[in-house]
Amino acid sequence: MTEQRIKKAVFPVAGLGTRFLPATKASPKEMLPVVDRPLIQYAVDEACAAGAETLIFITGRTKRAIEDHFDKAYELEAELEQKQKHEMLELVRSTVPDGVHCIYIRQGEALGLGHAVHCARAVIGDEPFSVLLADDLIDGNGREVLCQMAEQYAEHRSSVLGVERIPNEETHKYGVVSAESLGERVYDVNGIVEKPSPAEAPSDLAVVGRYILTPAIFDELARTPPDAKGEIQLTDAIATLLRRERVLAYEFSGRRYDCGSKLGYLEATLDYGLKHPELGPAFRDYVARQFR
Repeated sequence: MTEQRIKKAVFPVAGLGTRFLPATKASPKEMLPVVDRPLIQYAVDEACAAGAETLIFITGRTKRAIEDHFDKAYELEAELEQKQKHEMLELVRSTVPDGVHCIYIRQGEALGLGHAVHCARAVIGDEPFSVLLADDLIDGNGREVLCQMAEQYAEHRSSVLGVERIPNEETHKYGVVSAESLGERVYDVNGIVEKPSPAEAPSDLAVVGRYILTPAIFDELARTPPDAKGEIQLTDAIATLLRRERVLAYEFSGRRYDCGSKLGYLEATLDYGLKHPELGPAFRDYVARQFR
């Protein structure tokens, strides 16, 4: 199956990261490192693996560090080159692959994920695009999750929501879909509810931070009223999009770490540290000694 390249990727990164204060008082939560790479770098690498050529960051006032991370660091590169630290130089230069460029759009007010996605409308135009939430770090077991989803888009030419099965008591944290199976891991969505109680949840399939969306979502976002908190929810717009066109859910293969929570972030740091090509063996020995 030939994969459909999704050439534009949206990264909503304007959130304040209050659950990680004071670490995020002056530094974006997306720049928190998991071993030696920030969260946003993992998301960017995943988008680029699926064919992204334009990276659209929906930013806020305190997010300059993200722009600096993906910008060219002339002084640092010159120093590394002078000292012949070629491996480090390549790491610094490879934050964005050749041929990929970044666009930064300021979200003036924190009006929800749906509003953040709608901010990218002028840049996206009439193309399908992906949305990646850096808080959700996903180890795709050797195959990036967005690549898995792009294959489904190539076959069906429909919006694709990344989903995973969750415990019933956690439905209030997620958008949850009602869907019928189309085959292995693929579902035809017939409804979606934002943060339902366990008693009201239509299934145990929760939407997590990966989306491939058709441009029709923008009209729905423009018509979506704010919720009780004054935010425009992407889930609500997807619910109305279902009346116009097909939407699929894909139960991806991989392990998701909820790095928007401290526990999930620590779990990711531990697991990624254990499998790090340079540090892994020594770190594994250290962890083993702690539990003797």
